[in-house]
Amino acid sequence: MEKSYVSMFLLLVAISCALAKDVGKKETKETTAKPKLPQTLSRGWGDQLIWTQTYEEALFRAKHSNKPLMIIHHLEDCPHSQALKKVFAEHKDIQKLAEKFILLNLVYETTDKNLSPDGQYVPRILFIDPSLTVRADITGRYSNRLYAYEPSDISLLYSNMQKAMKLLKTEL
Repeated sequence: MEKSYVSMFLLLVAISCALAKDVGKKETKETTAKPKLPQTLSRGWGDQLIWTQTYEEALFRAKHSNKPLMIIHHLEDCPHSQALKKVFAEHKDIQKLAEKFILLNLVYETTDKNLSPDGQYVPRILFIDPSLTVRADITGRYSNRLYAYEPSDISLLYSNMQKAMKLLKTEL
C-alpha cells in the first residue's frame, strides 16, 4: 500500500513540475515579445490615406467614384518592397496626390491575370482607370518588369500618378 502512495506522490510531483515549466515559458514569451500594434489597411504606405480592403471593393469604388485605382503589390518581408514603402510614405507630394486615387495594397496575388500582365513580382504598381481598364501605357523604367519601381524611381512614380490623373480627364 505504501508503494502505491509513493508512486502516486512521485507521479503528481512529475506532472506538477512539467506544468510549472510550461507556465514559465508562456510567461517569458509574453513578457519579452514587443506588443504588436494592430495593422491598418495602409500597411505603412500612408496611414492618413483611405485604403480599400479588397480588390473587388477597389474596383467598385473606382467605377462609382470616377477615380483611378492604384494597386501596389508588395511583400512584408521583401527588402525592395520595404525600401519603396519607406520612400513612398515619406514623399509629401505622392501622399497628397494619392488622396485623389482609390488605393489598394496587396500582399498576396489575385486570380485576376490583368493584375500580372508581365509576371508576378514585387514591388509592382498598376493603374486602373474607372472603366476598369489596366493602364498598360503607365509603366516604370524596366523593360523586363514593366510595373516595377525602386526607391530611386520615386519621381517617375509621381509623374505616372500625374499621368493617370491627366488621362482620366482627357479620355473619360
